[in-house]
Formats: sequence, structure tokens, C-alpha cells
Amino acid sequence: MVEKKFKNLDEQLEILKYKGLVIQDESFAKKILLRENYFFINGYRYPFFISNSNKKYIEGTSFEELYSLFLFDRAFRNIIFKNLLIIENNLKSITSYQLSKKYGYRERDYLKNKNFTSKPEKQRQVNDLIKKMKRQIRVNGQQHTATQHYVSNYGYIPMWILVKVLSFGIVSEMFTVLKKEDQQEICEIYRITRDEMITYLPILANYRNLCAHEDIVYDNRTQRCIDDTIYHQILKIEKENGEYCYGKNDLFALIIIMKQVLDYEDFLNMTLELDRTISNLAYNLKTISIDKIMNLMGFPANWTELATIERSVDINE
Repeated sequence: MVEKKFKNLDEQLEILKYKGLVIQDESFAKKILLRENYFFINGYRYPFFISNSNKKYIEGTSFEELYSLFLFDRAFRNIIFKNLLIIENNLKSITSYQLSKKYGYRERDYLKNKNFTSKPEKQRQVNDLIKKMKRQIRVNGQQHTATQHYVSNYGYIPMWILVKVLSFGIVSEMFTVLKKEDQQEICEIYRITRDEMITYLPILANYRNLCAHEDIVYDNRTQRCIDDTIYHQILKIEKENGEYCYGKNDLFALIIIMKQVLDYEDFLNMTLELDRTISNLAYNLKTISIDKIMNLMGFPANWTELATIERSVDINE
């Protein structure tokens, strides 16, 4: 195994220049590499390579162009993250409302095994989940302002307060072990099926974590594909061998999910922000076209039309 040794800024620039990247302003490039990290900037190099086998930069590719893709992904990621937090809060609010209404507002009432699925193969998961939630009550009971208030003044923490300190992952897992009728009640509010929600939640939680940790998002692929939706059909997304080419396990699949779980206005505003970000990148690209990046994202050319499709012509029709 070849040992990776530390490289100073001058050495980092030499590596980039050796691979054919044009460094027009070395002081600027050094500043960016120092502040943003060579490894992370270099993670955006692949679209600018001559080919998959020839890992040299396309002639004329500049550091500024490489950096523009980095900045694009950051801006795109921040817009996505902001709206994923809205989705997370909505899910927590709706779930806690439905369960509190049915099972009570004290943890000794809503954290009973009988309130969850009775499937034998799920009982270990149910027990583990309840332990996680009780642990959050112990840990945050005296640390989080809201939980501390309820513990101090009432002696219990209602679910609508507890969910504020639960991760998106735990809330997503909780949905998978709820009773079927409770899952369906929640899904009716979103106007999606139970199976769709079970598919969507881990994808949403995964992207939430990618965004929170500033991982590369624009060309991310998920292990699980979403089912075909009416949006694939309305947008006339291209097919190959009977399968849609876009919107299955790419970034556009996430956008399709968000279309279904965000309010109309929130999704419209997100679309406008994302479109401006894409236009800005298109302006900054010189050696490759925006189409190449859009293809890596899984975005069809008419993707913005998704924002104007009314939910009245949605999935269940």
C-alpha cells in the first residue's frame, strides 16, 4: 500500500498542474486549497477529465472552473438541506400529533410495546427503538430547554417535545415499526402510500446526513430506487430498456420525493432557488457544458416543470 504523505500548498498546485489544470492565479488557488481542503476540491475533478481512462483535465480547464463546481454543489446542498429540515420538522409534528392523540402524551403511555407493530420479526427492533427514545429522554431531560421545562414543571416529556431531540433517523425508524393503521393515517396527510413512505424515509435521512456533513451531493446515487411515479410520466422522462433513465436513484429522485412531501409553495420556492444555482454554474463552465452536470444529477431538461404540477393529478390517479 502506497503511503499518502503530506503535501504543502505548492506541491498540491504542482499535482493539479501536472494533470493539466490551468492555474491562472496561484495566490487565489492556494487560499482556496488552504480554506477548503485539497481533498474536497479535488473530489469534483471527474467531470473535467478527458475520459474515464484518461485522467487528465480537458485542455483549458481552469482551477476557477473546478472551484465553481465545488461552490455549485455547496449552494445546491444548502438549499436541499434547508428544505429537508422543513420535511423533518413536518414529519415529527405530524407523527407526534397522531400518536399523542391515540396513545397519550406521557412517555409511560406512548412508549409501550403494544403501541407498535405486533409482528414477531419486528419485536427486537421495537424494543431497541423504545430504548433509544428513553435514552434521549434521560440524556436531554435536563439539557434541552424544552425537555427541561416539561420535566421540571410537569414531570414528563410529551411526544411533541421529545421529537425535537430525536434524530431524523430515529423518527424514520419509528415509522417503520408503527402499527399499519397508524402508518396509513400519517400517509393520508401526505397523500402517498405506506410503501412509498417506507422507501422515501431512509433516502431523505441519508441526504440529510450527506448535506449536514458537506459530502458531495450532485452526483450521489442511492442503493434503493424509488418506484415510477406520475411525475416520470408527465415529464416524459426518457426510457431505456423499459426503465426511466432519470429520477430513480439519483439526485432528481430526491427532488421527486420532496415534491410529494413538501407544501406546494415550499417546493416552488426551492425549485426557483435551485434553478438560479444551476444557471450560475452554466455561466461559469467553459470546457464542459451544463448538460454534462445535469446528466450526472439525473435532471431532465424540463425538470422545473415539476414545480407547477398540481398534487390533484398525483400518484393515486
